[in-house]
Amino acid sequence: MAKQAKRIQAWTGDRLANHAVTDAVKLVKANATAKFDESIEIAVNLGVDPRHADQQVRGVVNLPSGTGRDVRVAVIAKDAKAAEATAAGADIVGAEELVERIQGGFMEFDRVIATPDMMALVGRLGKVLGPRGLMPNPRVGTVTPNVGQAVKDAKGGAIEFRTEKTGIIHAGIGKASFTEDALLANVRALVDALNKAKPSGAKGIYIKRISLSSTMGPGFKVDTTSVGA
Repeated sequence: MAKQAKRIQAWTGDRLANHAVTDAVKLVKANATAKFDESIEIAVNLGVDPRHADQQVRGVVNLPSGTGRDVRVAVIAKDAKAAEATAAGADIVGAEELVERIQGGFMEFDRVIATPDMMALVGRLGKVLGPRGLMPNPRVGTVTPNVGQAVKDAKGGAIEFRTEKTGIIHAGIGKASFTEDALLANVRALVDALNKAKPSGAKGIYIKRISLSSTMGPGFKVDTTSVGA
């Protein structure tokens, strides 16, 4: 039997028990001992079947404490809207030429925002951006005439969430260097957004399980009632 690494042997906390969210956050931070600032991630198991259109859960939420990472934003717009995006801090701005670059393999961005008048062009990128979850969509605010605010939101801590095939939502909610209060605020904001996005077709228990973990650390189960789920 392979010997566990010292880092794993040093993990503390009961990984089988359900913890109040405050305790789970403390345990995750305590076990984030890597030499870099680990990301803190949440996994939420929802009682939905995403194969049915009326049970898909998708949206965007502004994390009050931010994400702790630099989000590279690309904006597909022209003229005054392109200037607005640039002024708001967009990393890459363009129209036809940017679409052509993306078609050619350019992918140095984390979020794509587009103005409605550009959607005829953006439609060409479905096969490239769709599988990566980057296709602009009005449902999550990435197709909008208000590109300046959309860029500021993306830079300031707005994240998209979407159920995977198994009905699980995965999202980054901060860094190990965040305070406990900052992480708690982000967890609660995401859970609140998921509750508001509950589809009409969902039956039975909606938020079934929640767990928190860091990049290199163990996962800890969260008592769903402690976050209002």
